[in-house]
Amino acid sequence: MRKLTYYIACSLDGFIGDPSGDATAMMQLLDEEFLDFLRTEYPDAVPTQGRRALGFDDLPNKRFDTIIQGRGSYDLALKEGITSPYAHLREYVASRSLEKSPDPNVEIIADDLVGKVRELKAEDGAFGIYLCGGSQVAGELVDEIDELVIKTYPLVYGAGMPMFGSGFAISEFTLGSVRTFGNGALVRTYSRKR
Repeated sequence: MRKLTYYIACSLDGFIGDPSGDATAMMQLLDEEFLDFLRTEYPDAVPTQGRRALGFDDLPNKRFDTIIQGRGSYDLALKEGITSPYAHLREYVASRSLEKSPDPNVEIIADDLVGKVRELKAEDGAFGIYLCGGSQVAGELVDEIDELVIKTYPLVYGAGMPMFGSGFAISEFTLGSVRTFGNGALVRTYSRKR
């Protein structure tokens, strides 16, 4: 069974973006130490264009071969004219409003997101599934998430888009590791408590 990993950046107060979903304030903390971590540990979670710009587009995938993202996350790429932001992965976009995919590498999931994720998790394969966001998709898939990798940046938003856009429900996870960085960022890894 393949794992679904919610790999997400957030503020100290648990927001993945400002009230409109914009997370560019976190980009200021991508220093050389943190970029080296991304390059060596999670190169497949960096968008294809970013991998090229940072000079590691030739690195093989280490953890993921599939990505699921919401319409809001996907729209960030579309606004830049990028129709396949993670061309090195199989791309799925959860959207009830996007009727047709603008790219042959991107499949739209309009209905039964949970069923599709369960189908993907049941596939044979050495790599997992990267849940990129956003908040509503993570909320809908909270019971399917096997692992959380939370990149916490030393910023307080005060208000914004929460990690999970869902109703109240307690889900337990077990801490696996914590890595600290000189810029004040933390990367915490949790596994679902079963």
